Amino acid sequence: MTILITGARGKVGQGVIKRLQAAGRPIRAASAEPSGDDVIELKLDRPETFEAALHGVDQVFLYPAPDGIDAFVKVAEAAGVSHIVLLSSSSVLGPDADTDPLASHSLIVERALAASNITCTFLRPDAFASNALGWGYLIGQNMPIQLAYPDANIAPIHPDDIADIAADALTGDALRGRSITLTGARSLTFREQLAILSDVTGREIPVEKISHAEAEQQMGRYMPAPVVGSLLALWAAASAGPAVIADTTETLLGKPARTFEQWARENAAAF
Repeated sequence: MTILITGARGKVGQGVIKRLQAAGRPIRAASAEPSGDDVIELKLDRPETFEAALHGVDQVFLYPAPDGIDAFVKVAEAAGVSHIVLLSSSSVLGPDADTDPLASHSLIVERALAASNITCTFLRPDAFASNALGWGYLIGQNMPIQLAYPDANIAPIHPDDIADIAADALTGDALRGRSITLTGARSLTFREQLAILSDVTGREIPVEKISHAEAEQQMGRYMPAPVVGSLLALWAAASAGPAVIADTTETLLGKPARTFEQWARENAAAF
């Protein structure tokens, strides 16, 4: 049976497609903004795109989008979908997940899927190593990185590790039906990540500590205030000590987790 991969233009989605194709599994790639003949249109806020995308599909790899999720679930049930692997977020485990703008997006989708008759696997990654790309422009311009919480600890996960785990969930039984928090294998502060990027790129990357209020003002130029507040609160709390290491490719698949250093080497050109 065919496996539908949503978010086919995303890094994780592309990785899942590559792994399933290598395993000889039939797939259907879908995106809200398809390009090329091998990717079909699927928009959760446009129910008219659901039936064609889900026809003949047994499993789905789903990016979280709350708009239209209830209608999507109904069409998926009617189409005979037996298993959905959701790329959720560890933020759904927070005490204020219902109101937190970072968590509620994924939580709405998790709840809709949990209420369905479909077996669901929830993958809840913490911070992606690729979040460091947000520093790319400043590093490329030899400008300092200004942070309110440079010593916030996270355990960044390589996107390819997520793709490995998602592909295993779609092709095997060990992860099926589970809710799994995912991290990298090592806790790193933002300052330590930047030191690694400095070593890899050969660039000096100054780190400047700024106030919480200054960070609010800077970040507020390109993201909504509630998201800014949530992120800064998260980083403030993460400055208290090392990040908790959850499941990795080592614990789930028996293969070493990719490191942030590896991700930095692979993406050095972006800096």
